[in-house]
Amino acid sequence: MKNKNIYLRILRLVKPHMFFIVLSLLLAAASVFSSLYIPVLTGRAIDEMIGAGQVSFEAVRHILTLFLVMLLINGFATWIMTLINNRVTFKIVHDLRNRLFNKLHGVAVFYLDTKGHGDILSRLISDVERLSDGLLLGFSQLFTGVLTIIATLVFMLTINGWMALVVILLTPLSLFTASFISRKTYKHFKKQAALQGSLTAFINETVGAVRLITAFDAKEREAGKFSKLTDEYARVNLKSLFYSSITNPSTRFVNGLVYTGVAILGGFLGIAGRITIGTLSCFLSYASQYTKPFNEISGVATEFQNAVACAGRIFEFLDADNTVDVITSESHVTEFKGEIDIKDLCFSYDKSKKLLYDINFHVEPGSHIAIVGPTGCGKTTFINLLMRFFEPDAGEILYDGHRSDSIKKAVLRKNIGMVLQETWLKSATIAENIAYGKPDATRDEIVEAAKKAHAHSFISRLENGYDTMIAPDGGNLSAGQKQLLCIARLMLSIPPILILDEATSSIDTRTEIRITKAFQTLMEGRTSFIVAHRLSTIRNADLILVMKDGNIIEQGTHEELVRAQGFYYSMLNSK
Repeated sequence: MKNKNIYLRILRLVKPHMFFIVLSLLLAAASVFSSLYIPVLTGRAIDEMIGAGQVSFEAVRHILTLFLVMLLINGFATWIMTLINNRVTFKIVHDLRNRLFNKLHGVAVFYLDTKGHGDILSRLISDVERLSDGLLLGFSQLFTGVLTIIATLVFMLTINGWMALVVILLTPLSLFTASFISRKTYKHFKKQAALQGSLTAFINETVGAVRLITAFDAKEREAGKFSKLTDEYARVNLKSLFYSSITNPSTRFVNGLVYTGVAILGGFLGIAGRITIGTLSCFLSYASQYTKPFNEISGVATEFQNAVACAGRIFEFLDADNTVDVITSESHVTEFKGEIDIKDLCFSYDKSKKLLYDINFHVEPGSHIAIVGPTGCGKTTFINLLMRFFEPDAGEILYDGHRSDSIKKAVLRKNIGMVLQETWLKSATIAENIAYGKPDATRDEIVEAAKKAHAHSFISRLENGYDTMIAPDGGNLSAGQKQLLCIARLMLSIPPILILDEATSSIDTRTEIRITKAFQTLMEGRTSFIVAHRLSTIRNADLILVMKDGNIIEQGTHEELVRAQGFYYSMLNSK
């Protein structure tokens, strides 16, 4: 994404807050004017008490009164301006975070599968924070800095044109210095942001697999990978710090040249009687104030380049493909009967390699369909297509005669219930997790669902029962207990179509028998898809689909497939 586009999009984020931005500019102007008028008053005061017996106390008293008024205006304006700038920045970041979070739930699943979760986490947290810091500095220091430079030049030109000319001639040095550093820092900050995302992804992955790493004694190997990443991050970070750290010394050097030039010329003009000592003092103060904003603006430019690099990563995520409710011609169906037709279905992640192709079959309402096959044959991918997590490359899926891409995803998923091999529980109470799909469920309904899933007994043994808080990722529960809760979640709201993707893989054999009986009751009159590696769990299915290398090579009942003595038969005997 080009910098120009990023700047324009940042401006679009700021546009809704233009009233407060303008108000902040007016307050910045008041703050700058009051601070720049103080040296004028100081110079006048010096001229009013230039020697013994020549002090005009009345004039000095009047000047001191104005001095106090200017200080009060400056302090009040700066205070209100700071509050406004913080409010605007917070509001922009608040809205951006909401957009990013909504995008996270709306972005195509395929995008999330191809990106590291840690990298996405970094964009949503670290990159937003850096953009926030850059915007706040821009609003607070850039406004006052630019206004100070312009106003100081005007004041200096009204006092003495020759000394102002010295300042103007040396100004391009500061601009060149700031521009050079800004260009250098952006490239390194962009790479630094990307590496931080990689580091976050690696740490996230390692924390999730710490037991596995320990079990395989791979700590040194993982430490080596982490060391390489941190070394690269440190190298890029040091380059960023180098260029950002030379900002202040460079601009201070230029400032020193400006101040020296003004002091020398002012000294000669004072000796010649062209200016008073008070005027020289005032002008030296202006020369110092004029160069100071260049330090601040250079620092802001450096920080803002970091913010722009992070903004680019944020906008890249916001621009990711979003397939929510992309429908061809809207169907008004709201409830499914359970009839499904698959016609010439094809899909692949890499378009140069086939995964699923030419899949055709018909499912009557209330049928129980089992899908079996070796690992990697496309079973879970097919389930993802049924749920419209992915869109097919060709062919179509019809629910009760309606194309899947004509049905709103919210409607489709309301009619399909899933229990996956991978469990997901949120950091909340057990009752809240069971009621996740039906938030208004009563406690009696939750308990009844848990009993059907055979989870009630272990929940009752917990200290707080259904009010027990679940640790992040269900860390205080066993794998089997987590899966029982996921099954109970499905038991609470029973849709017309069920998908059980290795739903009993983490449950002991005895509990599995009871769960299977519960599922049989649950599946009565409902269309069900059962993905299973253990063939013993799908003997009673109405139709068994045998998949291999992305295609259905056999289909029929258990008895029919055994009699055919084909691939299914060989799988059965290999167990």
